[in-house]
Amino acid sequence: MPPAPALPGDEVPVIDPPKPVQVSFWLWVASGVVFIIGYVLMFVARNQLIDQLIKNNTDTSVSADQIRSGMTVMFAVVLVGAVSFAALYVLFAWKARQGTRSARTVLTVLMAITLVFQLAVQFASIVTLLATVIGLVGLLLMYLPNVNPYFPKVTRRPR
Repeated sequence: MPPAPALPGDEVPVIDPPKPVQVSFWLWVASGVVFIIGYVLMFVARNQLIDQLIKNNTDTSVSADQIRSGMTVMFAVVLVGAVSFAALYVLFAWKARQGTRSARTVLTVLMAITLVFQLAVQFASIVTLLATVIGLVGLLLMYLPNVNPYFPKVTRRPR
């Protein structure tokens, strides 16, 4: 069983993470890279996606220029969000690889947000869904019973 989490100023012992945690780290990195690739592909193909949306538009109060402008901004924002989430995946996967229990919790929350976004957005692609599945597998590896001792509960030290 690993020692209690280090407090500021404490010397941190070096412990090799269990194999599932190491694999999980690389799955999180892969998930982030695949997410970025997926949203870059969508951004590049935005004109075809926007043209299809304009063609299917039945609301006469919204012009094609408004749709094109709004969707271009939305694709850019989603791409920036994908890069941000990929960076957060790698950061917290790295911290989880070091045995930080709260990093595992943050990754769980990030994956929940990702799942809700993927299910709510109608333009999710096969690539971004693949990235989500890769991240889910990485998350599940962090919750295996034989890995739980690597993420100790934080308890207060007596003064």
